[in-house]
Amino acid sequence: MPLLSLKSLTKRFDKTAAVTDVSLDVERGEFFGLLGPSGCGKTTTLRMIAGLEQPDAGSIAFDERDITNMPAERRGFGMVFQNYALFPHLNVFENVAFGLRARHKPTPEIRERVRGALELVQLPGYEKRRVDELSGGQQQRVAIARAIAIEPALLLFDEPLSNLDVTLREETRGELRELVVRLGLTAVYVTHDQEEAFALCDRISVMVGGRILQTGRPRDLYEHPAQLSVGRFLGRNNLIRAVRLSSSKSEIGEFKTLDGGHTIHIPVNNENLVPLNQPCIFAIRPEHILISNADVRLENALPATVREINFAGATSSIKLDADGLVLEALALDVDGLSLGDRRTVVLPPDRISLLKE
Repeated sequence: MPLLSLKSLTKRFDKTAAVTDVSLDVERGEFFGLLGPSGCGKTTTLRMIAGLEQPDAGSIAFDERDITNMPAERRGFGMVFQNYALFPHLNVFENVAFGLRARHKPTPEIRERVRGALELVQLPGYEKRRVDELSGGQQQRVAIARAIAIEPALLLFDEPLSNLDVTLREETRGELRELVVRLGLTAVYVTHDQEEAFALCDRISVMVGGRILQTGRPRDLYEHPAQLSVGRFLGRNNLIRAVRLSSSKSEIGEFKTLDGGHTIHIPVNNENLVPLNQPCIFAIRPEHILISNADVRLENALPATVREINFAGATSSIKLDADGLVLEALALDVDGLSLGDRRTVVLPPDRISLLKE
């Protein structure tokens, strides 16, 4: 049984639907992500899990108990907010001890738990520091220490790294993942940052417009988006409009691209079935497109002209025009490649995803 289960959660603010029919399961010990653009409903979903918002419909179960209407203070969850929500008039010790005092823990236990929590976030000896004397990264660590000091049954994160600079964010997310795993905690992590979600989470639900569109492991979402909205949000997909030419009984579907008129072959099954003569969209990542300077005889090999070469550090982005079908590819080495060159681009069939509208 999942540790946390949301069933058909719905939340409206006046006439605006913030969350619509959201269902998901989080397993014990899992680092679970809610990923989506700003305003998609992910923070509202997190606040309903925490008990800070009440759903208009649906239910929340934790460890097989219905907690939908349980007050936040009785749920035993720890939460780290985007702005850290530290108390500026309290020192580090009192900030970390706040939840423990609210639970009426004895003073020796409070002292020991605060010390242990600060050691875990690599801030030993900071008990007497004022909050405004700390850097942003240190404040974020204090907020995490406060959340884990109560030994939460579930740890909730609402974009806790978004206020840090890029270098510190990358460093801290690795430490955060290691800490959660080492303590054996279950976590739900809200973010709009695709890279951050992929680096931290075991599984991710992609939310757009208040709904969950797809849930899966990071690599599955990245390489095989199931819907157009997911493909667009996860970015840098080549989205190709096409129409199916082959019969629905065929295991290898034959499609004609609307731009360029190329014939493309893709494995099809019951999950990505497209009727004959029906338009569709498929996606392929730039790094999965192969560029050859020979007339290769491979499946989905298209003649194309190099239109742009953009250096981007470790890789370069290459724009190619295949008779009106514009494709982006990534390459480690662009030596010998020039604007106007004629090349052959190959779209490996097993790297192409058929998307639902």
